[in-house]
Amino acid sequence: MALEWIFIAGFLGGLIRGLLGISKHVRVTGKTKISHAYMAVTLLTSGAIGLLVGVFISEDVRFALLAGYAGTDFMESLFQIKMRKRSWD
Repeated sequence: MALEWIFIAGFLGGLIRGLLGISKHVRVTGKTKISHAYMAVTLLTSGAIGLLVGVFISEDVRFALLAGYAGTDFMESLFQIKMRKRSWD
């Protein structure tokens, strides 16, 4: 399998996770207006994380896509735990 397809799949997995995160934010806060800068940074960051995680799964595009999604989800959870811990200190 070509390495560029693995990169694309990982990036796409992260991008999907980023879009779901933004839609969850809209549902929870009720805000329908989102800053273009916030959206761009969120999607690019989640895509980049997905790309990096997807590289480790170089055998199958489907696994790279899943790893990109799960890796971004994992990083988001870590960030939330770390932020919650800081607010208690």
